Amino acid sequence: MYEQIAANKRKTFFLIFGFVLLLSLVGAAFDLLLRGGVVGIVIVALIVIVSSVASYYNSDKAALAISHAKPADPQQYARLYNLVEGLCIASGLPKPRLYIIEDDAPNAFSTGRNPKHAAVAVTTGLLAKMNRVELEAVLAHELSHIRNYDILVMTLTVTMVGMIALLSDFFLRFMFFSGGRAGRSNNDQNNPLAAVFMIFGFVLLIFAPIIAYIMQFAVSRKREYLADASGVQLTRYPPGLISALEKLKDDHTAIHSASKATAHLWIEEPLDKESNKGHTRLNHLFDTHPPLDDRIRALQAM
Repeated sequence: MYEQIAANKRKTFFLIFGFVLLLSLVGAAFDLLLRGGVVGIVIVALIVIVSSVASYYNSDKAALAISHAKPADPQQYARLYNLVEGLCIASGLPKPRLYIIEDDAPNAFSTGRNPKHAAVAVTTGLLAKMNRVELEAVLAHELSHIRNYDILVMTLTVTMVGMIALLSDFFLRFMFFSGGRAGRSNNDQNNPLAAVFMIFGFVLLIFAPIIAYIMQFAVSRKREYLADASGVQLTRYPPGLISALEKLKDDHTAIHSASKATAHLWIEEPLDKESNKGHTRLNHLFDTHPPLDDRIRALQAM
């Protein structure tokens, strides 16, 4: 388990590096096609640095805001606080901030940059539909994301994917409204290398959001299996999480405040699940989570 956590930390570094690199390439392509020159490069560098630092410190706030999460009242949600405190004592984790999302769909997610600056959000539907054992299992899963250092890269992904998609979309709209003349000059006709770089930049800006989303999917899937396993290790009761996942599988309510940017944070796919019924494995290629049946089978084999 500790080897998996160490591997997660290494993968987190490489994934963050990958997102920063992709954001830098998108910015460089943006500068090349708009012919910003040295000033443009400096602006791009500042955008990458500022957005990366801002993402590191504020991406958890963005995820909570997008999900319309509000701080959980300790008296109104005493059961939630008691379960989290007990699990934190057992795991040695500092107690995360707790949030409530007013939504009938049962779901939950964790966010933050490290265990000392973490938060767990649960829906009112989860609190209503799970018994104490099942709720404890779900919370153990989310605390495992914190203990396994999944939360940093999963939360950073929210803002990184959004930034890459925003830059690409802005440029493509600019090119459309300028009639494709932006960045072109007579010199390009006599300089094949410049033309090649411009074509590469244009293609990169088109496909960058897709690349970013694929990286987002890579972040989530394997980490869910590890969080399931370490969550069960924390509660020492696999049937609790198995029962919770079965309830989640049978419930087809979508989260109203969920979005593609935050989908990978939740314990299971939060978007329209009715439309995903009957899909083949090819249809699940771009799912943010492994199928619940596979996760249940993995837990049953423990």
